[in-house]
Amino acid sequence: MYHTFLIKYGEIGIKGKNRHVFEDALAKQIRLALAKKDGSFSIRKERGRVYVECSGEWNEEETVEALQHVFGIVGICPVYTFETTDYEALERDMLKYIDEEYASSSETFKVKVRRVNKNFPLTSMEIAAKLGEAILQHQPSMHVDVHNPDVLFDIEIRDRVYIYSKVIPGPGGMPVGTNGNAMLCLSGGIDSPVAGWMIAKRGVGIDAVYFHAPPYTSERAKEKVVDLAKCIAAYAGTVRLHIVNFTDIQLAIYDNCPHEELTIIMRRYMMRIAEHFAHERGDLGIITGESIGQVASQTMQSLLVTDSAVKTLPVYRPLIGMDKSEIVELAEKIGSYETSILPYEDCCTIFVAKHPVTKPDLGVIERSEQKLNGIIEELMDRALRTTEIIRVNA
Repeated sequence: MYHTFLIKYGEIGIKGKNRHVFEDALAKQIRLALAKKDGSFSIRKERGRVYVECSGEWNEEETVEALQHVFGIVGICPVYTFETTDYEALERDMLKYIDEEYASSSETFKVKVRRVNKNFPLTSMEIAAKLGEAILQHQPSMHVDVHNPDVLFDIEIRDRVYIYSKVIPGPGGMPVGTNGNAMLCLSGGIDSPVAGWMIAKRGVGIDAVYFHAPPYTSERAKEKVVDLAKCIAAYAGTVRLHIVNFTDIQLAIYDNCPHEELTIIMRRYMMRIAEHFAHERGDLGIITGESIGQVASQTMQSLLVTDSAVKTLPVYRPLIGMDKSEIVELAEKIGSYETSILPYEDCCTIFVAKHPVTKPDLGVIERSEQKLNGIIEELMDRALRTTEIIRVNA
């Protein structure tokens, strides 16, 4: 009986005079999400509401799944639409809806009416009371509970009448593209894809950089990272993935710097490269998946020394206060976990020190990096010039 979804949004509703900008961005992301699905879809805005109208050979399950990947949507409501002009017709349509969706139901209910069309006879409260009475007579097994109902019947009276009672949860957040872009340091682990997803949820477009170390890391490790980028792209849209050949830089660090400082120095050069590509893309920050104390390179002292390598951009760490179990739960939710745990090592695990420094001193680290003078400049330049860029879509 229905071919329309009412899209509920959250924070967009408090954007004041700029709300239409965010609504337009949401509509754009909905169009992109549905572009490759069967059927035809039109997105319509009407007085604080966004509707998706479906036609052709559309598939309900696929359509809902696509909408559940659009940041900015907090609820997806299958809506029954009726061309109703008077109360008697509305009552007949409402009971038809009950027969279709709640036949033999014994759930408690409440009726909520919003009368936008003020030419419709009766007030919202009067309509709600009369419809509640009609439902009780039509379906005696149902009962009214105005405080904690099993089912809330929402009726909106506009140019047409919209009836809905089911709200399928969306991902929330803000539409991608409303808060600029940032560069994600993407590894093959569990944490970084979740970090990218969390920042994308705030309306940020995602670019990414991955540090590849052939022959120490395999092509399958690279493919794994591309698959993780696809998980992010399912929510954030196209991800431009920069694949940096990092082997020579790592070997130079390994040969010239104290082994207990390998990890921290390596990460500082990664951050410099990430900052370079972020500037090329016009990105407004760098994203990492670090959480305080999770490993030696993520102590407060290590993060301080790592950040000092980035000169002009903020570093965003959305996982900074999360436990591993919380991060895993989110990875499972967004569909990246099973890919992240595939046994293909990345460059960070290959070149890790046996006894890494946990409380590095910035002055000491900078003196160690001076041993790379005359060596690292050419290697950095080559790594930047030979970087492979892939446009990753879901």
